[in-house]
Amino acid sequence: MILDYVERVTSLTEMEHVWTYHLEVMAAYGFNRVLYGFTRFRTERSLGDPQDMLVLTNHDRDYIEPFLNEGLYLSAPMTHWALNNVGSSNWRGTAAAAAEGRMGEMARKVWEFNKVHGLGAGYTVSFLTNSPRAKGAISLTAVPAMGFDAADDIWARHGREIEAMSNVLHLRLSTMPNPNSLRPLTPRQREVLEWVGDGKTTADTAEILGLTAATVEKHLRLAREALDVSTTAQAVLKASFLNQIFVLED
Repeated sequence: MILDYVERVTSLTEMEHVWTYHLEVMAAYGFNRVLYGFTRFRTERSLGDPQDMLVLTNHDRDYIEPFLNEGLYLSAPMTHWALNNVGSSNWRGTAAAAAEGRMGEMARKVWEFNKVHGLGAGYTVSFLTNSPRAKGAISLTAVPAMGFDAADDIWARHGREIEAMSNVLHLRLSTMPNPNSLRPLTPRQREVLEWVGDGKTTADTAEILGLTAATVEKHLRLAREALDVSTTAQAVLKASFLNQIFVLED
C-alpha cells in the first residue's frame, strides 16, 4: 500500500489531484475528515499572514470558517502540540485534559467547538522542517461514530504507514504551486523575478526579454505589491517559498 501511495502521489502534477487521492486513502483507514496546514513564515507570536499559508481541508464549511477565519486554530490544543513536536499524537489526552479541567479557557472553548461539530477521536501528525520559521501538520479526524479505542486500534495496526504517507504528502505539497493563492503572479512577473533570481540586472533582464528597462521595473513593482514586500530581493525569496517561480508549467 505504501509503495502504491508514494508512486501515485509523486506522479500527480496538480495539487487538487494529490489532495483528493490522499483524502480517499485516509477515508479507507477510517479518518474521513482531514485538515492540512503549512507555513514558511512563522514567528514567535504568529504563524504568518494567513494568505501565505497553504491550508487544505474537506471539513464542512460550517466548521472550517469559524475555525480558520475567526482564528480558533491559534488556540487549538493540537495546534500548540504540533508547533512544539514532531511525529504523531492522538487526541485522547486532550479530551482528558478538558474533562479534568486542566485546559486553559481558550483551548477549552476550541475543544468544545470541535465536539459540537463531531470531532472527537483523531490524530495529529507534525512534520519535521529545516527552518525554525516553517511548520506543517495534518489532523486526521475519525468518522463520528468512532471512539478513542477504535481509533487507537487503527493506529496501532496502521499508524506507521499513515504517518509515512502523511509525510510524503507534506513533502509533495510543499514543492507544488498553490493554484488557489490569493496573490498569484502573472507570467511576466514570474519571468522577471526568475531572471533577477538568477543574478541578472534590470538591464540584463530587459535585453533578454526584449523589453525596456522601465517595463521590467514596472513588472518588478507589481510583483512586489502582489507579494506584499518592500524589495525585489524579498519578492524573489517569497515567490520561491510560495512555489510561484522556478516551477514547471502544466
